[in-house]
Amino acid sequence: MTMLNKDMTLCISLSARPSNNGTRFHNFLYEALDLNWIYKAFAPTDLGQAIAGVRGLGIRGCAISMPYKEDVIALVDRMDPSATAIESVNTIVNDDGVLTAYNTDYTAIAQLIEENALDASASVLLRGSGGMAKATAAAFRDAGFTAVTIVARNEQAGRALAELYGFGWRGEVGDATADILVNVTPLGMAGGPEEHTLSFAEDAIAAASVVFDVVALPAETPLVRAGRAAGKTVISGAEVATRQALEQFVLYTGIRPTQEQVRAAEEFMRAQ
Repeated sequence: MTMLNKDMTLCISLSARPSNNGTRFHNFLYEALDLNWIYKAFAPTDLGQAIAGVRGLGIRGCAISMPYKEDVIALVDRMDPSATAIESVNTIVNDDGVLTAYNTDYTAIAQLIEENALDASASVLLRGSGGMAKATAAAFRDAGFTAVTIVARNEQAGRALAELYGFGWRGEVGDATADILVNVTPLGMAGGPEEHTLSFAEDAIAAASVVFDVVALPAETPLVRAGRAAGKTVISGAEVATRQALEQFVLYTGIRPTQEQVRAAEEFMRAQ
């Protein structure tokens, strides 16, 4: 195991509710590839100061999680097209004090839509309106989905997201059903006030064919468990986390690990 030393390259994550997912995934690969790097998660008390620290301390990479994916835009120097297209950031790369923002969430969602052969003619209820919801909605739009309804209590944000991609909007799920249910809210997230809350009612789950929860912690959210119990096709936030973290790793290091190394890192991440 690499000992801490002055020459280590540091990467971090910033989230209101940090988890060990990224920490375990990245540090496992650093060790496997014999890189003198280290990764640490933080819950910032001041986002502006945190990003200034990334620049001033020469921190190589910074993952951005809820609720900072949009707020951080004003604090970077450059926006990669992956972030500009959806006005949402989940990754910052520091090149000698120049901060460039990317979005690997979009890539991860798009990969999972393709790998699970989701039917573009299916109806979708997408619950959420924040930065991650933007990435998710964009991926569904670009995969050819048109029968998508954004569910968001915040009417302004919900309508804006729906109009951006030509989708519908409603304030509550109510009695609505769809072929594909997607949760992109903190409902079911470990450590939060609603960690035991089911983001879609059992009737909606029963009527769906696919259940997709973007929440990565825990891997088995209430929605994921309910979807499995009902025999539905389930896509978990843990799968999203692995794919987006891999693309972050490549942006930070310039190295793409082998599939075997990625699988091992994923297993280590989930074994916590």
